[in-house]
Parts: sequence; C-alpha cells; structure tokens
Amino acid sequence: MKVLITGICGFVGSSLVESLLERHENLSICGIDNLMRPGSEMNRARLHKLGATFIHGDIRAASDFEGLPTAEWVIDAAANPSVLAGVQGGFSSRQLFENNLSGLVNVLEYCRARQAGLVLLSSSRVYSIHALRSIPLKENDKAFRLDDSKPLPSGATCLGIGPEFSTDAPISLYGSTKLASEIVALEYGCAFDFPVWINRCGVLAGPGQFGTPDQGIFSYWINAHLRRCALRYIGFDGTGKQVRDVFHPHDLAGLLDEQMRANRPNGRRLYTVGGGVGNAMSLAELTAWCDARFGIHVPAADLGPRTYDIPWMVMDSRDAESDFGWRVEISLEKLLAQIADHAQANPDWLERSGL
Repeated sequence: MKVLITGICGFVGSSLVESLLERHENLSICGIDNLMRPGSEMNRARLHKLGATFIHGDIRAASDFEGLPTAEWVIDAAANPSVLAGVQGGFSSRQLFENNLSGLVNVLEYCRARQAGLVLLSSSRVYSIHALRSIPLKENDKAFRLDDSKPLPSGATCLGIGPEFSTDAPISLYGSTKLASEIVALEYGCAFDFPVWINRCGVLAGPGQFGTPDQGIFSYWINAHLRRCALRYIGFDGTGKQVRDVFHPHDLAGLLDEQMRANRPNGRRLYTVGGGVGNAMSLAELTAWCDARFGIHVPAADLGPRTYDIPWMVMDSRDAESDFGWRVEISLEKLLAQIADHAQANPDWLERSGL
C-alpha cells in the first residue's frame, strides 16, 4: 500500500510514519511539508532513516501536487493546530483559512484525480464553546470533573464528548476551518466516489513534540517546568483546573491503519478519538506530577480570561472501539514519563521549538 502524508515533518505526521511502518511489511510512505513550523526540519533525517520519502512543498500551492507520486491513501496532518490561530500569535486569519481550507481543496483534488482515499485529522475544537461551557462540572482542589448527577447536553456522557455534541457557533476561527474541512471532504468523497474517514482528535502528545503555550501544551509544560521557566494558569480563577485528555500518535495510527484497511462503502465516517477519562488531567495535576519528578515549581495565576478557553474536554471514543476495536494503549503515566525523559535528554528543546 502507498500512503501520502501531508505535514509529514510535524510531530503527528512523523510519528504516524514510524508507527504505520511498524504495522506494515509492504508499506510505502511519502510526504509533503513546507517546514514552516520551527523544529520540523529536524525530522527530515529521521524520516529518511525510516525509509519514507520527503518532498518539500506547500499544500496551498496546487502546482506542488503535480509531481507527487500516486498514493492509495492520503493522511492529512498539515493543518495549523492552534485554537488561537488567526486571532493572536504570528498567524493571520487569512493564513489560517489558506492553510486549513485552500490547502485541503488541493488535497481533495489530488484524491479525486488519483482516486485515493482520505483520512482527515480533525479537531475536538469543532464543538460549540457555549455548549462546552454549559456542561455541569464539579471541582476538587486540582481539577474540574464532569458532574453526571445533573442533566448533560446532547452528545455528552460520563465518558466524554461524542460526535453528536453541538457545533453551533462560536467555535473559534480555527474550529470553523476544521468543521468546514469535514463537510467539504465528505462532499468530495460522495461526489467523486472515494472513501473519506474523519477523526476529531483530542490532544495529541509525546516525546519529540515541539511544544509552545498555544499548542503541544503537555510537552511545553513539562519542558518549561523542568527548566524553571515562567508558567501561568490563565483564566478559571488562575487555578489550573481546566482538564484535557491526551493520547499518543502511535495509538492514533492503530485506528488509521484499521480505517485504511476497511472495505466499508457505507455507514459512519466520522469519529471522536482521544485519551478518554483514563488519560485526562488538569494543568494543576500536571504541575503536581512535574513537582514530584523535578521538584516544586509554582505557576503564576493569571485571572484574565483568554479567548476560546474551555474548562473541560474529554473525548468519547466508543464508536471507534465498536467499529474498529480501537482503544488507547499508552497510559497517561507512561506518556508523561516519555516526554519527561526526552526533556531531560534535550535541554535545548524549547529553543528548538521556536521559543
């Protein structure tokens, strides 16, 4: 099988290469990346050693697709992953839409012309911010927890957020590009008869991720804590009780592998996938974990709210388990330990990440 991965030099793209090659004896992978993300250049040598073919190009340029080899499947991992993209940080709103939507159209045209299937990596941030903030929560000294003794909104259960949860605006500019991408991808698949799978992913993390305060938060937090950099709990009374679930791209690869192998023309095409309640923790709990490993380092409290922040997000992956037998295998403790080991072995990692 031949697979094309967009954004192949990113953390997720390069991790998927490694894991998919471990699962397949006769798998050929090539990928395209514009190397825009700080640190991404470092993964070129790693990809070469793995036997993957790297092509320097930009998915926003249709001409960059003309010379790409024909693949049976495309995994689109090239989108900007920050919920603040287009609002703050050096990435304009126009650049956000060019990268996440215009670029996707070029990917879809490639799939149409080559009759390749598409696996689109979408985001948990396609969901309504108002609906997410209305989920009943209780809190302990370090985290918000779901209060399932009270009525939950449609699409939310004690296991997390499912595909049916509200996507009403506002969902952020970033979230709107991902939601629009899902719709356009499904329509292309129907119109031109090629398979499309969509996975709304929770937080992805692991050793080697380029972490910043806006994306790759688990990697950033552990690296910054180890080096005693300034850390802040933003919003929610400055307590750090906001919760996310997390999982490794190697686990995600298991699901993508099953989807690309599946010969199912009809049925569910969209899935929510993440670490689930077993792999969920708050920033305050992450700080406590870092304190135990590296020594105490206290984040500052920043009481000012930040655009698009939400208190709790955990993904319900039951559909993926039911349809593909998929579940997370790398535990939260193992994942954090792997990031910490990598942080200690690479003292300049934050600088390599562009900080």
